[in-house]
Amino acid sequence: MTVQRFSHVGLCVSDLDRSLAFYRDTLGFREVARIDASGEESETLLQIADVDLRALFLERDGVRIELLHYRTPGHRGSGEPRPMNALGLTHLSLRVDDLDATIAALEQAGAHVLRATRTTRAAFVTDPDGIRLELIAARLPGDG
Repeated sequence: MTVQRFSHVGLCVSDLDRSLAFYRDTLGFREVARIDASGEESETLLQIADVDLRALFLERDGVRIELLHYRTPGHRGSGEPRPMNALGLTHLSLRVDDLDATIAALEQAGAHVLRATRTTRAAFVTDPDGIRLELIAARLPGDG
């Protein structure tokens, strides 16, 4: 068995146009593909009955994300940020040069700033659907 490469991270979104604008226009991702999925094969793979899905693939710095918008049966969840110790994906992380300016720009674009998380070099915000984005203005071990 050989894993060829990392493919992408999927994010379920409630409003595809809003999320596309946020990730593309504010965070600098570029759209690389879009697909519509429905039918038996999609239902089997996703384990969702009567699924009708549009997915947009966006890329930046060699990282690809997939925005998944379920036209039917719709999305689930409240959009509240998940606790950091909940099992599964916790956040996406972005390196920034100016933490204050980045927070201000993201807030204008619809992000919610989790002000209690703010330190001198990092903070969390959430995208319009409550997905945590970590903003780091410091070098981390292993950074080139």
